[in-house]
Amino acid sequence: MPELPSLNHRHHDAVRVRSLLRDPAARREANAFVLEGPRIVADALIRGVELESVFLGPGAREAFAPLVTRLDTAQIPIRDLKEGVLEKIGSTRTPQPVLAVARMPVPATVTNLRPGLVLVGAAISDPGNLGTMLRAAEAAGATGVVVAGGVDPWNPKVVRGSAGAVLGVPIVGVEDLHAALESLRGRGWRAVGADASADTVYTDADLRGSCALVLGSEAHGLDAELTASLDALVQIPMAGEIESLNVAVAASILMFEAARQTRG
Repeated sequence: MPELPSLNHRHHDAVRVRSLLRDPAARREANAFVLEGPRIVADALIRGVELESVFLGPGAREAFAPLVTRLDTAQIPIRDLKEGVLEKIGSTRTPQPVLAVARMPVPATVTNLRPGLVLVGAAISDPGNLGTMLRAAEAAGATGVVVAGGVDPWNPKVVRGSAGAVLGVPIVGVEDLHAALESLRGRGWRAVGADASADTVYTDADLRGSCALVLGSEAHGLDAELTASLDALVQIPMAGEIESLNVAVAASILMFEAARQTRG
């Protein structure tokens, strides 16, 4: 019978999970992040993600017995948490009953992205938006997502909002977006930006094949210098008095149009 973790060990585990949920620097240093919820933990098993350990709240072992069996079969360490511990370490008001510490995937780079649709987010600050963009990117068949500045892609809100896509679509973090776009162009990509003042409607633009769709921050959009460096700008027509769409909604519309055009 495996030795039960000591009280000090259990306390250390709880502190580590709390730190990984709240501190980007801790995630980078540990090269690990946290998955919250039985569904995304099960998805991680299907995708072959490396899980360091899993934490179960009171009653979760019985409520999610099939998942626990799969974790046992995969020989992933499981810790049962006492009443009240999840509330102290979780990142939501009503914490998920299953948490897992996962190793970050091998970092993708601009140079190893496969040809095809790439989503580029410039200084996206809202984790819910970035999570939705990742989710839509995987659903639209994007070969990667380039993230320049803004929120950490491994932020727990991003991970939750991505519905598992953070585990599937390659994510490239870059500091110099101009250099990243030039690298993509050198390998055959066209860089197309979304701008409400553009003359071209997105359905009239060529978004087929290797196309990098570039969207700016929620508050400021694309800056003038970046806009000037792009191959084309497109807009999504809107009725009424609405000035702009949510960036995640706009990204989804453009990516699925690109996917439609590529399918022919």
